[in-house]
Amino acid sequence: MQVRGLCLTVPSSAGPVNILRGIDLDIEAGAAVGLVGPSGSGKSSLLMVLAGLERATSGSVRVAGHDLTTLSEDALARLRRACIGIVFQAFHLIPTMTALENVAIPLELAGDAAAMDRAEASLRAVGLGHRLTHLPGQLSGGEQQRVALARAFAPAPQLLLADEPTGNLDRATGGAVMELLFALRERRGSTLLLITHDPDLAGRCGRIVHIADGRVVG
Repeated sequence: MQVRGLCLTVPSSAGPVNILRGIDLDIEAGAAVGLVGPSGSGKSSLLMVLAGLERATSGSVRVAGHDLTTLSEDALARLRRACIGIVFQAFHLIPTMTALENVAIPLELAGDAAAMDRAEASLRAVGLGHRLTHLPGQLSGGEQQRVALARAFAPAPQLLLADEPTGNLDRATGGAVMELLFALRERRGSTLLLITHDPDLAGRCGRIVHIADGRVVG
């Protein structure tokens, strides 16, 4: 992944707000990078741009050989389905669908004929083979985040973006989820960008990038 001169400016009632101010960042394939910085520094906005969920104002972002800033919305959606897994602090599961159906969604959208089988295998890999038919409301917070992990990893993404994935979990449950995330990442060889306020978690990554006031500072 390569980021050059990345800027993001959004309008507000008080005038334009510069959120990202010329980010340059290179992440090698298969690397694990912890992204740290104070609240409001631009970490989550950077992740949204890298995921193709937010349009940069200027600069370039190359993921899996594609410059995201030149792609249409449809092309960005296809790239996300094929190459990018995302895990948020909020689980973002569809409440009316079972765990199996939630994990199968991106695979089905990508036209995978074996979507349900792959979804089941992914859920079993996170220890939820006995929860396939349960709705999110029937699962604990830790189980819901494991479903989100299974959904992110099921398409075997080249890039995994995780934004405070344990923020809504107690320490013990969050620790178990992170053990699982790192194990899955190593097994699949995915590149990981992890936003965290936890220095111990950041330290488990091979590299730490500090961001402040919309800029990389170390």
